[in-house]
Amino acid sequence: MSNPVSALNGASFQGFASIREIGPVGMITLRAKGVMGLDKAVKAVVGTKLPAQRRIEVNGDRACGWMSPDEYLLILPYAEVRDALASLAKALAGEHHLAVDVSDARAVFRVEGDKADQVLAKLSPVDFATLEPGELRRTRTAQVAAAMWSQDGGFTVVCFRSVAGYVMGLLTHSAQPGSELA
Repeated sequence: MSNPVSALNGASFQGFASIREIGPVGMITLRAKGVMGLDKAVKAVVGTKLPAQRRIEVNGDRACGWMSPDEYLLILPYAEVRDALASLAKALAGEHHLAVDVSDARAVFRVEGDKADQVLAKLSPVDFATLEPGELRRTRTAQVAAAMWSQDGGFTVVCFRSVAGYVMGLLTHSAQPGSELA
C-alpha cells in the first residue's frame, strides 16, 4: 500500500460552517449479492451488519454503506485495508464477489456546524430536513458524483479524488459567511 496522502493535504475552511478534508481514509468497494457468509465477512472487517437500502452502519472509524443492490462501501483505517481485503478473500472464497481497494481514488470531507445542512442544500438535490441519521445518499454535488450521510452533528461527503479540489471549492463557496439560507 502506498504512503497515505490526503487528496488536498487536509485543507479546511471556516465559514458559517466548518469544511475540512479528512483523508486518508481506507475504503473498499465490495460487490456481492446473495453470497453465503457476506454478513459475517463484513462484520469481521468493519464490525457492522450489512446496511439496509440507502443506509450506512457506523462503528467508530469503521462503516459499511449501501451503494446499490449488490455494492457496499466499507470504510476503515487506511493502514488496515490490505488485511481487510485478505480477510474478505478468505471469508468469501468460492463465492462470486469483487473486493477492491478504492482508498486512493476517493476524497472525504466533513461539513460541520449548526448550518452544515445549508452548505450541502445549495449543492445537492437532497431534502436535508428529511435525511435521517444513518441514511446514505448517492447523489451529486453540483455536477459531480458524491455520497453523503449525517454523522456526529455534521455530514460526511465522499467524492472521486480527481474532483476533490472542485468539491472543496464548491463547499467553501457555499459556506461563505453571509450566504446562509433564510
